[in-house]
Amino acid sequence: MLVRVRAAGINRPDVMQRQGNYPPPPGASDVLGLELAGTVEAVGPDVREFKQDDRVMALVHSGAYADWAIVQEGATLPIPDSLDFTEAAAFPETFFTVWSNVFERARLAAGETILIHGGTSGIGTTAISLAKALGSQVITTAGSDEKCQACLDLGADAAINYRTQDFVSESRRLTHGRGPDVILDMVGGDYIARNLEAVAVDGRIAQIAFLGGAKAEVDFTPLLMKRVTLTGSTLRARPIEMKAKLAKALREKVLPLIQAGKVKPLIDSVFAFEDVRNAHARMDTGAHIGKIVLSMPNGEDTPQQGAKA
Repeated sequence: MLVRVRAAGINRPDVMQRQGNYPPPPGASDVLGLELAGTVEAVGPDVREFKQDDRVMALVHSGAYADWAIVQEGATLPIPDSLDFTEAAAFPETFFTVWSNVFERARLAAGETILIHGGTSGIGTTAISLAKALGSQVITTAGSDEKCQACLDLGADAAINYRTQDFVSESRRLTHGRGPDVILDMVGGDYIARNLEAVAVDGRIAQIAFLGGAKAEVDFTPLLMKRVTLTGSTLRARPIEMKAKLAKALREKVLPLIQAGKVKPLIDSVFAFEDVRNAHARMDTGAHIGKIVLSMPNGEDTPQQGAKA
């Protein structure tokens, strides 16, 4: 499908690609951007669920920072009436990632406790809102008291300032010594060993990135003694068939929560497309709480600003 892009989400992989550390898959455009929202301008002969002028949000291999984009139907969802283009552009990358890793691979269930590292990131805020909406207890980590409060305001049951507190002892204390059932981690490095120490017996750890490094010295004894499941995945290079299965699950399980107002992407800031340098500069600082979004010149219902939305 050909989509007229109204807004595009900014994600950490965009920064990594800009720095030369995360090339697009073979055959994909080198234009940045993994998620977008817009309107369908034309459809191919095999498209069944969408038609011209439909409002859609989609995952793409690359190329979301553009006026026009080609998207695959399997990685596309309708935009609920409750979301504008800005909010919809903040949906695909984080919600696909969180659903896949937290609810499918790590099997978080209602009544269980999850520890979410990086609670104010786009992934973190999405994981908090989804886990709470589906009946789990949520503990997060963040790097300041302000960010911890933002996690609590979003619905987290507890927030740990990792600069002043030890998340291992705190998460175990908050779970009466048992430890969290699921840990969502994008840090890696020395967190790998510490996650194994913190997680509950029969717990699950979902690793989705290594912002703190992909190498560490780890004592894997807890993996055996606690019967821990350690899983990991990336989203960008996954086959369209797998993304289509995720899209189907999101349409059935998450879009009704969005439409009912129980879950909503948290927007940190919106930048006009020509201000993309400053949008990335904000991502680089790590000061954002929620998603940073680019508004395209044709995004009529999308506010163009460089401050809190």
